[in-house]
Amino acid sequence: MVPSLDRLGRSLQDLISIVAGLRKRGVGFRSLHEALDTTTAGGRLIFHVFAALAEFFREFIVEGTHEGLAAARARGQRLGRPPVMTPEQIRHARDLLTRPDNTVSSIARLLGVSRSTIYKYVPELKPSGVQQIETGDARTSPPELTTATPQEGHLP
Repeated sequence: MVPSLDRLGRSLQDLISIVAGLRKRGVGFRSLHEALDTTTAGGRLIFHVFAALAEFFREFIVEGTHEGLAAARARGQRLGRPPVMTPEQIRHARDLLTRPDNTVSSIARLLGVSRSTIYKYVPELKPSGVQQIETGDARTSPPELTTATPQEGHLP
């Protein structure tokens, strides 16, 4: 028993296959919304008609949605969620990050966003694991490598 045919499968083929599998096991199928009972020949006929209609309406809705999105794009409408940070905030974050006393966390707090948002909008800061920082004079000796992680507060 299901509330509606469109909840059972995504296509006519899915619905027919599911109901056929149930029938092989001796299990009847009932849909509450469409008042279907596939234990009778008439019920099976009506099931196929309703299943075809359910698939048609699903495709009709998808087609209309795609057309609506295409029309909105053609009008220049921005789709989706609005950006969390404005271009001015992004510039401000970049300026603040050039100062060594500022951390990503402190800037995120100042701008009222999360650290991950700062990393998203300022992609050059994205940590790729642990970063290697060279120390020492490369002309006289091989460099000593130390590690720094974003959790320590500063990125080079």
